[in-house]
Amino acid sequence: MEESSNFKINRRLTIYWIAAVVMLGLASFYFYFNPGESRWMPQCLFHKFTGLNCMGCGAQRMFHSLLHGDFVAAFHANALLFCLLPVFAFMVIIEVKRESFPNIYKKIHTRPIILGFVILLTLWIFIRNIIGI
Repeated sequence: MEESSNFKINRRLTIYWIAAVVMLGLASFYFYFNPGESRWMPQCLFHKFTGLNCMGCGAQRMFHSLLHGDFVAAFHANALLFCLLPVFAFMVIIEVKRESFPNIYKKIHTRPIILGFVILLTLWIFIRNIIGI
C-alpha cells in the first residue's frame, strides 16, 4: 500500500517538473519572439475567418509584453485575461495543493463558478467586438 502511495507522489512530482520545464520553455520562446511582429506565430482561426476577436485574441502579445514588464501593453492586448491572471494563478495553486485545501477546491469546482466563467467570457467577446476594447 505504501509503495502505491510513493508511486503516486513520484508520478505527480514528475508531472509537475515536466509542466514547469514546458512552461519555462514557452516563457523563453515568448520572451524572444514577438507574436505581433512574426508571421509564423499561431494565428487565431476565429479572427481569421470572421474578422472578430475571440476571448483569447491578444493573449500571445499579452504574454510577450508581460515577460518584458510592459503591463500597459499587456492590458491593451487582452484586458480580461490580464485581469484574470491572479485568479488563474490561484486556481492552479489550489489544483496542485488540492489535498491541502480540500474545502477551497470543492468551492471552486462548482457549476455556478464554471457557469460564471462561461458567462464572463461570452460577455467579453461581445464587449470587445462591439465597444472595441
